[in-house]
Order: sequence, then C-alpha cells, then structure tokens
Amino acid sequence: LDIGTNHPLMYNNTYLFYKNGGQGVCVEPNPKLASLIRKLRPRDKCLNVGVGQNDNAIIDFFSLSSHTLSTFSKEDAEKLDKEGRYKIIEILKIPIKNINTIIKENFNKPIDLVSIDVEGWNEEIIDSFDFTLNRPSCFCVETINFSENKKESKLNSIFQIFETNGYSVYGETYLNTIFVNKDIH
Repeated sequence: LDIGTNHPLMYNNTYLFYKNGGQGVCVEPNPKLASLIRKLRPRDKCLNVGVGQNDNAIIDFFSLSSHTLSTFSKEDAEKLDKEGRYKIIEILKIPIKNINTIIKENFNKPIDLVSIDVEGWNEEIIDSFDFTLNRPSCFCVETINFSENKKESKLNSIFQIFETNGYSVYGETYLNTIFVNKDIH
C-alpha cells in the first residue's frame, strides 16, 4: 500500500517491489500523477483520492510547483508559497478516504508494506490506523517535516504511535523511517 505515491518510478518507495513482480495499491490525489501511475504500473490498482481521518469528504488539495510537496495542508502550502521558491499552482477538490477503509475495500490478505509520504498529514494517517485490525509487516514513513530554510524537524509522535502499537525502528534514512512489526521481527 503506497500512500502518496507521487511519481510511479522516480523517488518512489515501492517501485523496486513492482519492478520485481510485486503489486499493490497506489493512492495518489494528483489526477495527472494518478493517470501516469495507471499507465506505467498497470498491475497496481491506483486510487485517485487522498487519505484522511474521514471517509468520502471532498477537500482542497494544494498542487505546488514541485509536485513532491503538494499537500492537503493549507497551512503548509501557504507557508511554502510565501517563502517564495515553491508556488501553489492550483487548488483541486479531491475526495479523501480513511486508511482503514482503503485497506478493507482493497486487501483480502495481510499487507507486507505500507509506505506513507503525504506532506503534512503523515501523523494524522498513522494516528487513525487501526492496528487491531491490520498488522502490516513493515511501514516506511516520511518522519521529517520539509522546510525550505533547512530547519526540518523529526515527527516524534509517529515514533511513539508505532512503539505503542508493537513496532520498532529497523532503519532510517534522512527522510524516511522503516518500522517493523515486533511480532515477526
């Protein structure tokens, strides 16, 4: 399950698995990128929605000049726009679904990997995840807030949520942290 897939090949946490025969569900709110995902990764199912705490709401999605920074967070988008290097190029109305609903509707067996990179909403998604219903083997989560002025900060609450729910840190890049289920690690 790749939430915030963005480009289906470049800078993508799940492409290597796809390239080696894997398949799954990609979730991408940007309609242009969702179309590209469908074209370049036909074995994957692609949902052109966002992920939030509610189901079936339609909310503003801020498409930025760097599509990797596009977000549902009005505050984050406006901050980047104001700082000057990245601009809001359009605001789209996009439906959102809860992560647990996406899993229930699209998976009939346990999930091996959940990748989450959604600029500004990573904590909210992890906080809404029902660990009593779903116990993926591994999560790859962006655990740092982007900052144009190089003053990024770690999202410490994400680490606490995973620890409380029986996951431990397996590895870390500058941007992402790999959490593994302690029951199988």
